[in-house]
This record gives sequence, C-alpha cells and structure tokens, in this order.
Amino acid sequence: MICCCDIIRLMLASIVALIIFIIMFGIIVSEKIERHIVSLACGFLMLVLVFGLCMHNFSAIWETLALADFTKVSFWYAGSEGESSSAGINWATILFIAGMMVMVEGMGKSGFFRWLCLLIAKFVKYKAVPIFITFMLMSFVLAMFIDSITVILFLAAVTVELSSLLKFNPVPVILSEIFCANLGGSATMCGDPPNIIIGTSLGYTFANFVYNTGLIAVLSMVFVIVFFYLCFHKQLVQKSDDEKSSYPQPASAIESKKDFVISSVIFAVAIVLLITHAQTGLTVATIGLGIGLVTLLSSGKSAVELLKKVDYKTILFFIGLFVVVGGLEQTGILTVIASFIAKLSDGNVKVMIAIILWVSAIASAFVDNIPFAATMIPVIKALSASQGVDLSVLSWTLAMGTDVGGSATPIGASANVVGISVAARNGYMIGWGKYCKYAVPATVIVMIISMMTIYVRYF
Repeated sequence: MICCCDIIRLMLASIVALIIFIIMFGIIVSEKIERHIVSLACGFLMLVLVFGLCMHNFSAIWETLALADFTKVSFWYAGSEGESSSAGINWATILFIAGMMVMVEGMGKSGFFRWLCLLIAKFVKYKAVPIFITFMLMSFVLAMFIDSITVILFLAAVTVELSSLLKFNPVPVILSEIFCANLGGSATMCGDPPNIIIGTSLGYTFANFVYNTGLIAVLSMVFVIVFFYLCFHKQLVQKSDDEKSSYPQPASAIESKKDFVISSVIFAVAIVLLITHAQTGLTVATIGLGIGLVTLLSSGKSAVELLKKVDYKTILFFIGLFVVVGGLEQTGILTVIASFIAKLSDGNVKVMIAIILWVSAIASAFVDNIPFAATMIPVIKALSASQGVDLSVLSWTLAMGTDVGGSATPIGASANVVGISVAARNGYMIGWGKYCKYAVPATVIVMIISMMTIYVRYF
C-alpha cells in the first residue's frame, strides 16, 4: 500500500527530474557549455537528487547505471537488445558507436574516403552536374553505414577542392550532400544515432530498418534529387578547362596500400555482420566492440593515434543523456507525456502518427535529435501499450521525424554544422537564409512522403 509520504516523494522527484531535464536541454541549445559536460552533470544530479534524496531508491541507481548488462549472455550473443532496460544507460549503443568510430578513423587515415570521391569524379569525367548528382548519391549511401559527420567532413572538403579545379560553385553541392547524408542515415539502424538508440532499445534489427525506414528514404531520395537539381543546376555552370592532366587522381589519395586494403576489408565485414546480425545472433554491442578491436590490432603502432581521435565527448554525452532520460521514466513523467499525446489525438492512430512525425521533425530542427529520440522511446512504448498501436509503426515514424527533421536548419544536426564550417573555412559562407531557403522545402517534402507512405503501408 502506498502511503502519503511515498506519493509526496514521487511528486517531488518528478518535479526535480523535469527541472533537471529542462535545464539540460536549455543549456545544450544555448551551446554555452559543451554538451557532454552538461549531460554528465545533469545525469549526476538525477542520480543524487532524484533517486537518492527524493525517492530513496538506491536500486533505481543500479538499474539506471545498467552495469549488470555486461554479465548477461544475451547482451553479447543471441539476445534481443530490446531486453536491456530503457530506463538506464544503453551500453549496446555506447559500444557500437565507439567501435564504429575507431573503424571510421582507420578508414580516414588510409585515404579511403578521398579515394572514393576522386574515383567517382573521374568516372563522370570531372563534369560539375554529374558530380553534383553522384556526390548526393554517395553521401546517401555512405551515411547508411558511417556516421554522417565523417561523410560530410570528407565529402565537403573534396567538393571544395574539385570546385576550385573545375571552376564551379561548391555551395549547392555541399548543401545537397548535407541533406542527403541525413536522409541516408535514416535508412538503416547504424546510419544515425537516433536509429541506433531506437534499434537497441526496442530490439529491431538492421533488416527491420532497411525494410521500413529504408524504403521510405529511397523513395524520398528520388524526389530530393529532382528538387535539388531544379534548384541548383543553373548555378553549377562550369568554366571550360582543357587541363585535365592537372586533376587529382584517385591513387594520390591512398597513403598506404596495405592500410587501404585492410580498412576496406574491415568495412565490408562490418556491413555483412550488421546485415546478418539477426541470423548470426551477434548483437550490435559485440559487432561494434569486435570491429573496433580488429581495427586497432591491424593498425599496429597507429592504434594509439586512432584511439586519440575517437570522439569521447559524444560517448560521454550519451552516457549522461541515458541517465537523465532514465530519471524521467522512473518518475513517470514520460507516461504523462504519452497520455497527453493520446488525448490530443483522441485515439485516432493517423493523427497520433502525424503528431509524432511533425513534432519530432520540428523539434529536431532546433534541438539535438539524440536526446529527443532517447526521450521519446519510452513515450511511444507507453502509447503502444495504452492505445493498442503497433510499436514498430510508431518507431519508424519517430526515426524519420528525428533523422530528417534535423536537416531543416544549420544547427539541426551535427553534419549540418560540419558541412557549413568546411565551406566557411574555404571562403564560402552559408547563412541561415541561404541554407533554410533550400533545406526547409526539402525537409517538408520528405516529411509528407514519410507520412503518406506510413499511412498507405501500415493502415
């Protein structure tokens, strides 16, 4: 039987947890303090103030830290990642992202990305419009398997290099690459951090994402290419230049043939393991850790250098974030949010889908889509349970909204910031007006296609 003191403690804990969450979001959006410091500090406050002082529930602290997951066989093999508690740190996500970061650093060091860009440029005979279209496609495909930040970092740099040689404006190409990278990331489980969180939290496989969000992304990509071509093809006027001998050759990008071959093989193995992990029983935690270790072992003396380049700030940000979201779930706040959405939609599933999709897209355009996705996962679980809606449909809706919504503004996704920064360093300024003029309509197009596809396919 619950006494009045327990009710008061839970209410107080809920209020404190909500305040901590709002403060965390506010500071992250302001960009005054690095986000990993903010999330870790707020996570610590959640453990001490909410679980400790307010709830006096020390078992909740242990559950949120989720260290026991490492001792479970299902965490490593033949288990559903969805069995991990969503009310705590999702270590499967952490290990997978860390391992893939190491692999990507190894590929970058070997010259893989620059080689691929130059190879495609040579294939289309260094013509501006074909480069524009093929680089959009390459951005889309690479982002399905590699973090979009890395994809844009290399693509934008090579685009600027080629534009100076071929005498065309690189800004339209960079803007299109950014959008296509975010769209490509929505197609697979490992393409974008929100998808990794959704997949590992709810037990979906790589194939599940490809079959659902992947089909939506590919369909949207057709319309996106047409849209950007109509917008930019007149701006890609290329001055004639017969000095083709001065164009960079793909082979010049390869620093070491041995490292290049090894990194290419590791990348291919990673893709095969991700595609077949439902059949092999290997969890994404095992795949991520294994790929990272193999990359380090094959790097020899360069292993330490690769480890130094890993984005530890992002990993720490994830850890703190999971703790904060765990506090919201433990105190019941997320259940209240789910009830509000259910009431707002009045039980109409299509309205519910529209709310989740558009709210996710709009929110992700202005705030980091990672904490938003992590916060919404328990919400859609509660909606599914209370309203009898298929959880997978809500999951694909959330994934498309958070992944693509961030494309709308210069600050909506990390890839946007990186691409604009590369352009600025080379003298090409992309302001809010220019960026949003093209990105907002493209985002709206993809959101409409996503909503219509979900309605037609699942209802």
